[in-house]
Amino acid sequence: MATSPSSPSSALVPVILCGGTGTRLWPLSRASYPKQYWPLASTGEDTLLQQTQQRLAGLPGLGAPLLICNEDHRFIVAEQLRQIGVEPQAILLEPVGRNTAPAVAVAALQATAHGEDPLLLVLAADHVIRDAATFRAKVTAGMAAAEAGQLVTFGIVPTAPETGYGYIEAAQSLLGANEPVPIARFVEKPDRATAEKFLATGRFTWNSGMFLFKASAILAELERLAPEVVSACRSSLEHDSADLDFLRLEREAFASCPSVALDVAVMERTDRGAVLPLEAGWSDVGSWSALWETADQDSDGNVLRGRVISEGSSNCYLRSEHRLVVGLGVEDLVVVETDDVVLVAHRDRAQEVKAIVGRLEREGAPESKAHRKIYRPWGSYDGVTEGERWQVKRIVVNPGASLSLQMHHHRAEHWIVVQGTAVVEKDGGRELVGENQSTYIPLGCRHRLSNPGKIPVELIEVQSGPYLGEDDIVRFEDRYGRSDASPAPTLTQP
Repeated sequence: MATSPSSPSSALVPVILCGGTGTRLWPLSRASYPKQYWPLASTGEDTLLQQTQQRLAGLPGLGAPLLICNEDHRFIVAEQLRQIGVEPQAILLEPVGRNTAPAVAVAALQATAHGEDPLLLVLAADHVIRDAATFRAKVTAGMAAAEAGQLVTFGIVPTAPETGYGYIEAAQSLLGANEPVPIARFVEKPDRATAEKFLATGRFTWNSGMFLFKASAILAELERLAPEVVSACRSSLEHDSADLDFLRLEREAFASCPSVALDVAVMERTDRGAVLPLEAGWSDVGSWSALWETADQDSDGNVLRGRVISEGSSNCYLRSEHRLVVGLGVEDLVVVETDDVVLVAHRDRAQEVKAIVGRLEREGAPESKAHRKIYRPWGSYDGVTEGERWQVKRIVVNPGASLSLQMHHHRAEHWIVVQGTAVVEKDGGRELVGENQSTYIPLGCRHRLSNPGKIPVELIEVQSGPYLGEDDIVRFEDRYGRSDASPAPTLTQP
């Protein structure tokens, strides 16, 4: 007998996939700080990751989430969850990206490690869903089928014959369906004429990449259809290492895993697949034009974010992160200002941003991957200006946080505190440095900066020396588990 969706016999564990770089939303989204960690939805300041977790509140049997992310983003993920008061079951760190099938396999293995067999709700961290109540109702409606062993995916009811999405064909019409329907086939991105035919049948939905299934059910199908994925993932978990609040997957085993999507590895081949139509204002926020379409527009069709003035402009997306942006008599533009880049594009060509990122990567331009502001587990630093043999940074250290005990072979540093009070260690000695006070760190000095106070410490750092790269750091102690840097560069290193 089917289990009532209002009282599932299994816990419901969200599995939030935080991978991806979102290059089509460059220059805001970059490898060092992708779109899922930005507040991009139409209302509020919560990030896409935070909203992904928050919209689950009220689901029956909801447990603590499992998150899977890139090693480099682990402190961003942990901090954004802390900000919304969520303590995860675990944050699993991928040493390399291997697509969604290995990510789900690792999550399922972790969820069943102590004999439990929960329902797993697999979600991407970078989707927008405007009608959270309808989304929760659909998840609840799919629980009985998932309890019974079906692999449920949520198909987005199409609003247009889109050619940028893959499609799922159900075995029967989906009109009015409130229970999962068996899947007939998956279809790659069609041309427009084919997409129009799909919509006319009432059997097709867009492939959202969201899933609901028992951990044991997806593991059984992965074992049957992609055993090499499970084997590599099991080995990487067996040899994982705890890193503060994180589980670091063993690199060699995980890197040996095939890079394959869950759709390809399982869903296109299983006889357990079922699709549940979802109509809840979903978007994968795949481009600036898509973000404009899903956001709340003013009476002129504009979406304005940040310090923006619009006069006589229409149907534009104008965004400022720092400086004033003025749109005067322009139409159908995307303008995005960041600390180091200004993008101006016609809305119809916004998808081509990805090609620009590729060009910048080939040229070795730093703007392709990182912002000027870099986040660290203790806070952040922002490159202000630089010249030959010197540079200036603005550093923010969070309350209670501390940089590593370190030294530099090739640079000296001056620190000027402009807010808060810092404890500075230098070659075994300690001093308290308050606002409008400064200290000097000579070449080769073992030093550390800590914030013992209740407010962030802000300071200006002036570096001078023949080499100022971030790899000129030798760490002796670090509370965040970061290993010693590579051997110090020679003076001829670029």
